[in-house]
Amino acid sequence: MSTTDKIKVRLDKWLWAARFYKTRTLAKEAIESGRVHHFGNRVKVSKEIAVGDELTIRQGSANHYTQKTVKVLALSEVRGNATAASVLYQETDASISQREFFSEQKKLANLARPDHRPNKKQRRQLSRFRDINHFGSDEEGF
Repeated sequence: MSTTDKIKVRLDKWLWAARFYKTRTLAKEAIESGRVHHFGNRVKVSKEIAVGDELTIRQGSANHYTQKTVKVLALSEVRGNATAASVLYQETDASISQREFFSEQKKLANLARPDHRPNKKQRRQLSRFRDINHFGSDEEGF
């Protein structure tokens, strides 16, 4: 067993160093609220993780969250730049495909629901359409 196998880091520090959360306080709140799991189980903030551990992290709001399953490749208590943070973990293939699938589903759902109000011309067309379908054709004298 090498010395790197014995090193352990608190979970909240590692999540902050790996840039999953902007502050340690946000990381702590996420862990306490059950959005971070260690091998599928809820954990405490002070949980010490080691290289090879698997974490499931849910980020975002209740309506629009993403879930990532990552494997810990390295440990750090110091927050570095994004390239240094990306070396600390590797996302699983199943997690990547699941996130891409849900992202595609979200895009398709947004296409079915336009986010704009009709302009004046479109409102007139809608009004004519409703009048024709509600009262019958124009030939009946209405």
